[in-house]
Amino acid sequence: MALPLVGLFFFRLYENQLIRQTEAELIAQGAALAAIHAQEVRAAGIAAEKLGAAVPADSDNPDSPYRPIEPRLDLASDRVLATRPAATAASVDPAFTAIGARLSGILAETQKTTLAGFRLLDPKGVVIAGREEVGLSLGAVGEVRAALAGRYASALRQRVPNQPSPSLYSVSRGTRVRVFVAMPVAVDGKVAGVVYLSRTPNNIVKHLYGERGKVVLAAIAILGGTLLIGLIFLRTVSRPIYALMERTKRIAAGDRAAIRPLDHHGTREMAALSDAFLDMAEKLHARSDSIQTFATHVSHELKSPLTAIQGAAELLRDSGSAMDEAERRRFSDNIVTDAGRLNLLVRRLLDLARAENLAPSGESTSLSAALALLPTRDRPALRVEAGETGLRISAENAAIVLANLIDNSAWHGATLVSIMAASAGGKATIQVSDDGAGISPSNRARIFEPFFTTRRDCGGTGMGLGIVLALLKAHDGTIRLVDSERGTRFEIILPAV
Repeated sequence: MALPLVGLFFFRLYENQLIRQTEAELIAQGAALAAIHAQEVRAAGIAAEKLGAAVPADSDNPDSPYRPIEPRLDLASDRVLATRPAATAASVDPAFTAIGARLSGILAETQKTTLAGFRLLDPKGVVIAGREEVGLSLGAVGEVRAALAGRYASALRQRVPNQPSPSLYSVSRGTRVRVFVAMPVAVDGKVAGVVYLSRTPNNIVKHLYGERGKVVLAAIAILGGTLLIGLIFLRTVSRPIYALMERTKRIAAGDRAAIRPLDHHGTREMAALSDAFLDMAEKLHARSDSIQTFATHVSHELKSPLTAIQGAAELLRDSGSAMDEAERRRFSDNIVTDAGRLNLLVRRLLDLARAENLAPSGESTSLSAALALLPTRDRPALRVEAGETGLRISAENAAIVLANLIDNSAWHGATLVSIMAASAGGKATIQVSDDGAGISPSNRARIFEPFFTTRRDCGGTGMGLGIVLALLKAHDGTIRLVDSERGTRFEIILPAV
């Protein structure tokens, strides 16, 4: 809100424009007074030897009767000189003194309107007209010396105020300078004198005070705009952020009812952020539930063989001496069998963990390449209708998926497994069907649950389809059970090459 107002005070370009405007006004006044001064010199019939140096010709356009003078002072680059040196004693030609006396009235009347300071100098730099310093020499002043040589000169000098300045003036550099202009008076190609003018330029503070009505309106507009922006920011950004923070605290405290969209999003970006956050929260809760359920299943699956091993070991320890060889062997075989099941469960758990944390490798393969990696031992007959369908999955992982499905078919009495593949719209669809016993309606909804198996007594762990599902998810794929007239049919969808 403060930036526009501060910029008004420190905007050097505008302040510099005020300096050049003052110089332009002094040039105009000096040109008029120089013409009057030259006319007086001609009318007095002053001899040429009493005039000063020759006026240099205009090198840019020597044949033109016009000699325009452009303002050249620059507050940003020109050095502000010290206050003007004091005038020194000198002798003056009576002829020029008479001219100065005749022009003194014109200078006084002009000054009442323009507020500029005027000094008329003779060809030697002696003041012949002005309110003060008449009869004294200013020939040592730099800009006067240049004008006596026939060249226009201007300078910025430190201002000597005749009264204390308001403290507010300190914000403007332009209030501490005074513009000095020295205009040569040319008569017959020689310097007949100098018009020396000075004036304090206008400054930003004074200008703003003169335009105070507009400044007040601008300040009101800036304040209103700032308040409007603040309200919009509060409505569209701050309030949704605080609502999302409060929602985060509730979710962290376990309030699942807080996992819902905000009442007001404000902006599309905030809506996208809220959706992403809520999606992450839902996935984290689902993951937490999955881990809790998985841990329950793992503890249950590991507890049964551990209990059996512990019981058999205790019987062998306490009553082993009273048992015959056949009984001891039976309990020992139970321990070995249950230990083997524990070992198998641990290996399948590791396989499942690797599958769930697998990152896509970017590899691709074909169905025939994946089938070539399958073991041929104890496998039902295969019928493949795949063509050259490419799959965005490595051959090893595709072989693991197919091996688990074919292994399940073999365990359920299948003698033929049919694999059909087709691709469309960037997706490859693979259907794996068998002629086995199929899956009962009561078990169809549970087949992808970890540790669910119908052949536990045969050593099944119930983790094969879980590993298949995790592998396919890691490669942006899906698997589902579809209806079939006979046996079982799974449909796999993967990105196609």
